[in-house]
Amino acid sequence: MKKVKGRRQFLQETAAALAVPTVLPAGRLLSESSTGRIKIGQIGVGHSHAAGKLSAHRRSNEYEVIGVVEPNAELRRKAEKSDVYKDVKWMSQEELLDTPGLQAVAVETHVRDLLRTAQACVDRGLHIHLDKPAGTSLREFKKVLDTATARGRVVQMGYMYRYNPAVLFMREALEKGWLGEVFEVHTVMSKVIAPDSRRRLSEFRGGTMLELGCHIIDLLVGVLGKPQRVVPYHQHASSLDDTLEDNMLAVCTYPRAIATVKSAAMEVEGFSRRHFVVCGSEGTLHIQPLDRPDVRLSLSRQRGKYRKGIQDVPFGNYNRYIADAADLARIIRGKKKPDYTPEHDLATQETVLRASDMM
Repeated sequence: MKKVKGRRQFLQETAAALAVPTVLPAGRLLSESSTGRIKIGQIGVGHSHAAGKLSAHRRSNEYEVIGVVEPNAELRRKAEKSDVYKDVKWMSQEELLDTPGLQAVAVETHVRDLLRTAQACVDRGLHIHLDKPAGTSLREFKKVLDTATARGRVVQMGYMYRYNPAVLFMREALEKGWLGEVFEVHTVMSKVIAPDSRRRLSEFRGGTMLELGCHIIDLLVGVLGKPQRVVPYHQHASSLDDTLEDNMLAVCTYPRAIATVKSAAMEVEGFSRRHFVVCGSEGTLHIQPLDRPDVRLSLSRQRGKYRKGIQDVPFGNYNRYIADAADLARIIRGKKKPDYTPEHDLATQETVLRASDMM
């Protein structure tokens, strides 16, 4: 587990970043700073997170949203009906990338187009927020990361639980050694996926593990690192007439730990059972549900203000993407280094592809 900031420090920094009005000209290095608003654009509206990311950037005082790119006329027509896209400037990709002073791009295309688009952006020397998963080619993703690193740019992955307050609390507990030696991680990420979306997702053999499981694999790699071995299990379990692998499990093994990752596309009220459990020799930390997080913490002895035994640590609702956007702004301004390294992101993507039986 790498050295990370505690939950309180991170939340204080995020609040400060959101409060400061924030133009870095393209070409600035991470260590340089500016007091203007960061010029950002978005390419794609097809990703399931696209509207949420645009909303976060438009609401933040840190960013000036230059425009949105969507070459697919049908997707654009649908987006134009949403308040999130009201009054945005629609542009071609070249128009956006040629914008003077553009610093960052949110890549929100369909999964099949993510890496091609990301490469075009980092080739221009731009920071990117790249939504998940990082495509289906480990080699192409590594090229994106290597190009960005060589140019002093950041690739922020769109894993939506990284700045979940309960996850920050978990990271703090692990950093302080409250749980002892971790020997087990158990996690589930499921929901009911509508027929139209199922058909789109069935394009990839990875099914729900690629689409949903990637979020919790990112957290798993943060806790235990890249597994020595990944054994995927997958099946089409529903009665629907499509080819989506909709009932998936991956078993990840480490020298002294075992982790299981489960994801399905037809779990009624699946959001409420999304969870992440870490078991160690000195305690257990159970986050559930992930989207409205509460923590059940079990400790072998008192740790700070937390007593020996079982206790609930409530967090409740939080707004997705807001903290991610604030953190990216701080990184671009040179106020901090990224919490997640290219090595972590590459290890996560390799594990995602292995868990999805796509290697």
